[in-house]
Amino acid sequence: MKLRMWPFGRRLARPPERTDAASVFFTNTLSGKRELFTPLKRGLVTMYSCGPTVYGPVHLGNLRSFVFADIVARILLSARYRVRRVMNITDVGHLVGDAEEGEDKMAVGAKREGRTPEEIADRYAKLFLEDVGALNIDVADILFPRATEYINEQIAMVKTLEEKGLAYRTSEGIYFDISRFPGYGKLGGLENVKLRTGARVEANPEKRNSNDFALWRFAKKNDLQQWDSPWGRGNPGWHIECSAMSRALLGLEIDIHTGGMDHIGVHHANEIAQSEAVSGRPFVRYWLHNAFLTMEGEKVSKSLGNVFSLSDVISRGFHPLALRYFFLQAHYRTPLSFSWDALAASGEALSRLWRACHDTAVEAGRRAADSDAKRRLRAILYDDVATPQALGLLWETFRDENLSAKERYGVIEAADAVLGLSLLVPPTTALPQDMERLPDEVRSFVRERDEARKTKDFAKADALRERLEKSGYRVEDGPEGTLLTRKHQ
Repeated sequence: MKLRMWPFGRRLARPPERTDAASVFFTNTLSGKRELFTPLKRGLVTMYSCGPTVYGPVHLGNLRSFVFADIVARILLSARYRVRRVMNITDVGHLVGDAEEGEDKMAVGAKREGRTPEEIADRYAKLFLEDVGALNIDVADILFPRATEYINEQIAMVKTLEEKGLAYRTSEGIYFDISRFPGYGKLGGLENVKLRTGARVEANPEKRNSNDFALWRFAKKNDLQQWDSPWGRGNPGWHIECSAMSRALLGLEIDIHTGGMDHIGVHHANEIAQSEAVSGRPFVRYWLHNAFLTMEGEKVSKSLGNVFSLSDVISRGFHPLALRYFFLQAHYRTPLSFSWDALAASGEALSRLWRACHDTAVEAGRRAADSDAKRRLRAILYDDVATPQALGLLWETFRDENLSAKERYGVIEAADAVLGLSLLVPPTTALPQDMERLPDEVRSFVRERDEARKTKDFAKADALRERLEKSGYRVEDGPEGTLLTRKHQ
């Protein structure tokens, strides 16, 4: 069933319609420059984000992209814009290796688990939404359409491209002719791809140009997903889904499109070509891309086999928001190297931050006051999503003796609205002043475990970790002893 209704009004905390939005700056991949953000419609932002291909759990590299998009949306809301968002769920068309050859990833997942593509999509879409919730990604204004719900819209776009002479037929399907679109490769300054125009691809000699891409593929005998079309039974190419769903749900032109840097040269270049060729209008005003998450110098990707999921993070005793804090410590356009030690350091820092916020809330009576520090924090975040600097200023507020408790609490409020780290209501944590609120058995386990760590009885400490986890807590090793947080429900 298609999602056509817009989900406004689901949260009372949403800002009212206003046109006096604050100035926000982004680095636009299209121009390569830092630009003042100006939406198409005053006070309203339309935003599309590339979502997951649901043939397995999303990995940490994917999650960095989703958290980044969430921060962008939160900044716009904080700046008093209304935001309409779409994040696609790919359940057909995405081939292994992201290229024009290979098996559909949904078929790979279905065969791996002995299920249908639809069952695989349902399972991993549900898991994706659980991950999103655990990372405190704000979904109040997001639609999550599936590619298979918009087959007719994709077929209609392909027909238009064919009628305009920008698509041609091969024995394998309908392809987009990039030589007929003069602006191909303009995103990220990649126009040099046109130098390869005219080169044949060894795996598919029928392609006119090496960068031509499939709009619609003719069904093969064993294809698990196929639909009727003007060209016979088949299935859509990967790129056409985003153009069709963005067009159907947000309009011909949108304000912002986000995704990982790996999408710039192919997926997003193809989105631009097919969308603008159909409409004759610009597709996206601001393209925002986050850098890779790396591990030992390599990009994190399933094809390289160096992936972990959020369930791996949780199973090792980390709170999901420790991963979010880890992401925010680097600027979104800077590659970020993942390690378990680095995540542990982020977890400890977040636990200390929660303690400081808790103490400030008690001292201020949860009443906030404005301050220059609060205004500086917002200015930092509104200047190209500078989350590392925002975290630094937040920490500084706890050491600034010139700020009152209410002013510090005001900074915490402003930071939490954008950073999404549950600073106003920290998860139940074994703070010193909260120890007495824990069950007697849990308090006993904590004390025994801390003593075992001091005496380097790691076997006993691990055994007590397991008992605490069975009691419903995540366990972290903080600088002052064991830290507990209630497991995400």
